[in-house]
Amino acid sequence: MMKNKLKISAMAAVLTLLAGCSSYNTSQPTSALVGNVESSVKANITVGEKIEGQATANVLMGFIKWGEGNNYVDGVDYGTGGALSFADSTASVKSAASYNAVKASGADLIIAPRYEINTKDYGVFKKIHVTVTGYKGTIASVK
Repeated sequence: MMKNKLKISAMAAVLTLLAGCSSYNTSQPTSALVGNVESSVKANITVGEKIEGQATANVLMGFIKWGEGNNYVDGVDYGTGGALSFADSTASVKSAASYNAVKASGADLIIAPRYEINTKDYGVFKKIHVTVTGYKGTIASVK
């Protein structure tokens, strides 16, 4: 009699574990939305000397960021598009470094920018330093 109760209790526990913990996931494949913009506007850009800009930021726990400054270059894609772009802690530091390079040189844009990223990671805290180099681009005329 005792063995039957033990067997029944064990079976009930196993059934509860198997039926009680289940997850259901449905995924729907998606397609990227791609838009092409064409324009007949032509810009005459003069390429000048080499320019450089720098910015540093501190990041706590991966999302609390401070120190890179209050000025950024707008309208530049740093390759971080998509749903997880908010998780890229270097994009705003690159933007601040680009702003500093353009502002200090009097350029309209940076020709062939190259970003050197130096990250010191201490676990929950990291320090990101970005140096951007390129050539001074000045828009001479737009047609």
